[in-house]
Amino acid sequence: MNAEQIREYCLAKTGAGESLPFGPDALVFKVDEKIFLLLSLDTSPVQFNVKCDPVKAEELREAYACVLPGYHMNKKHWNTVVIDGSVPTKLLKEWIDHSYELVRKKRK
Repeated sequence: MNAEQIREYCLAKTGAGESLPFGPDALVFKVDEKIFLLLSLDTSPVQFNVKCDPVKAEELREAYACVLPGYHMNKKHWNTVVIDGSVPTKLLKEWIDHSYELVRKKRK
């Protein structure tokens, strides 16, 4: 996935919106006014932060070299995913979906 594909995927989610509250280099996606994904616009390869269940976050970090503790985030609940080609798009979308659903559930 490239940055535009991630953007389109996030915006296709019910109630999702985008903004640049931290400056021009980080595109933020929210649902119900809560962040579910931060997309770096100045890194190569592309990378993004997603919210994650703490147990699952650790499991993903152990299983995939491209998954790191969330950069500038609460590392217990956030992962940074570097899109280096080692993970299929289907899995990246699953991680985005997981983050979206975690945030959306909290607001209900």
